[in-house]
Amino acid sequence: MHITIDHLSAGAERARGVTVIIDVFRAYTVESYAFARGVERIYPIASLEGAYQLKEQHPDWLLTGERKGMAGQGFDYGNSPSHIEHADLTGKSMIHTTSAGTQGIIAAKDADVILLGALVNARATAAYIRSLQPEHVSLVCMGLENLRPTQEDTACAEYIKAILEGRDDQFDKAATVAMLREGDGARFFWPESQSYSPERDFYLCCEFDKFDFALRVEKDENGLDYTTLVRA
Repeated sequence: MHITIDHLSAGAERARGVTVIIDVFRAYTVESYAFARGVERIYPIASLEGAYQLKEQHPDWLLTGERKGMAGQGFDYGNSPSHIEHADLTGKSMIHTTSAGTQGIIAAKDADVILLGALVNARATAAYIRSLQPEHVSLVCMGLENLRPTQEDTACAEYIKAILEGRDDQFDKAATVAMLREGDGARFFWPESQSYSPERDFYLCCEFDKFDFALRVEKDENGLDYTTLVRA
């Protein structure tokens, strides 16, 4: 198994084989929590306009996500796991649009399989990858607003790679969380951002291996990408 780590939409365009689009803060942490709370399908939409159009077509679907970290007008939820961690989403469909994570799905045109990764489902994602027995695995870190690489996405990629290579016992989770708290995760502790990017999100995003399922992107009967829950 050949494993590569790459970054941003350009990295997603280069991705081959089984591809994991990684967004820890916060897109694929949010999707993981949504499935844990009973969501049936999530439709990742790259453009804000496309998300609003889909909501018009399906007013009963939940509209979730962010631009510049904040929920758009008319959104049911922002891109915050703490805002949905106790919600009853049983049987719901969700539209999800973000600045980084959902962009990677669109860019990964040459991937054989697309999975969505975060720290909360990293081990389950690695287990699912193993079950596919791929020759090539592309781990793509979407970074901050798809503009620059970030510590949390790179750390997640390195952790998944370590699991696949059987050396995850050497990965220091506590040191990683401490590094993120002082680095790219520091923004969750700013007083001015607590309404849309609360401190609790940091801890929810950094809970390694909380969920026992992976997230896989499929296409529906109309050719739209959607995320579904899978297990090895």
